[in-house]
Amino acid sequence: MKRSVLIVEDEEIIRTSLREFLTDDGYDVIAAGTIADAVKAIRDRDFQVAICDVQLPDGDGVNLLRRLLQYNPNVSGLIITAYATVENAVEAFKAGAFDYLVKPVIFDDLANKLQRLFQYRQLFQENQALRRELSRRDDQEEVIGSSKALQEVLETIRRVAITNANVLLVGESGTGKELFARTIHRWGPKKQERFLALNCSTRPVELLEAQLFGSTASSQVPEQAGIFRNAGEGTVFLAEVTHLPLPTQAKLLRAIEYGEVLPSGASEPFTQRARIVAATTRDLSAEVAEGRFDEALFYRLDGVKIRIPPLRERLDDIPELVDFFIARHSREMGKLVSGATGETIRALIASSWKGNVRQLDNAIERAVMMCDGNQIRQQDLPPDLVTASQPLPDTDDLRSALRHYERLHIERVLREYPDKREAARRLRMGLSSLYRKIEELGIDL
Repeated sequence: MKRSVLIVEDEEIIRTSLREFLTDDGYDVIAAGTIADAVKAIRDRDFQVAICDVQLPDGDGVNLLRRLLQYNPNVSGLIITAYATVENAVEAFKAGAFDYLVKPVIFDDLANKLQRLFQYRQLFQENQALRRELSRRDDQEEVIGSSKALQEVLETIRRVAITNANVLLVGESGTGKELFARTIHRWGPKKQERFLALNCSTRPVELLEAQLFGSTASSQVPEQAGIFRNAGEGTVFLAEVTHLPLPTQAKLLRAIEYGEVLPSGASEPFTQRARIVAATTRDLSAEVAEGRFDEALFYRLDGVKIRIPPLRERLDDIPELVDFFIARHSREMGKLVSGATGETIRALIASSWKGNVRQLDNAIERAVMMCDGNQIRQQDLPPDLVTASQPLPDTDDLRSALRHYERLHIERVLREYPDKREAARRLRMGLSSLYRKIEELGIDL
């Protein structure tokens, strides 16, 4: 992949000469004569290097570099100046410039500086990739993200975890409910004990109950200790708990209420002391109403209920999640992919994410596999993910992008639920907050 360079120079002769020289030297070059043209160019695509003249018709090149770095923090800057003074150099370096050139520009000097710059970029990216690998190696079970929605959930988990109470996690498929269950265990008083997980959709029922409660040897199943006995005083995680048959639910209720578990085929129960964290993608109250879930078990589980937000409600976590998944999959595949381009991040934020964090993980795994360089590009992403994305905003600034998608999301909810009170309830915000957002984002009702 060609190295991309943006030249911002108002003198046409210099601009054309630099462009021709760098193009002949194998660079992918875009030239602009004004700050306005430069900003438009960097909105349309990502550049690795920006070469900016200090004196431009519509502003100052040093300030332009600061602005370009806001759009794309990964761009490296070279400043062109007619007067090489210490003050000019200091100002350029403070703005984030890698180096500076003095007019008239000597092409060999420019070639040498660019060569050093790209060598530095490569070393820096490799260093960052190694740092991420080392920092993530022992944190495979950490919840990644710093969004407000996620921090609220983690704060609830902190308060609940220390009590050793049973917990119900509710959330869409792919939101990482088991990861949150492991976090509850790790932050709890019995973190030194075992964490064991079971998917309750296991069939046949005899096998499920043997895995859950244990069994004596029979023609159907061999002798098993069961997950409750093996967990000891640790944590038992029951995924998709609504899939349990009603008779099995009754046995689980007794394990919760009385701490008694009767293995299949046994005549004597044993005492269980494990914490239970159950999870479901369904509405438990609706399951009770339909007669598919035991009402008493529902009240036992529903006492401490934590909703895990879908990825579309925590879009500002996507860059951190992408960084984490790139580090993990790069390590597994033996590749040195250090990050993703701004265009790629915008495309990921714009996607609908029906499969939530699991879908994002799979998308990044595929992108790392397809990536030829050290930065994931938009064409490395799954084709169906890119085509399903919302229109991209013309900015790399994360806050502006999130504002764009916040407006799209609120507009969609208001179309589905014209009643403002219902819309506010669906958005999990107060009615006054919704009206404030409508005014702040300029939403046309």
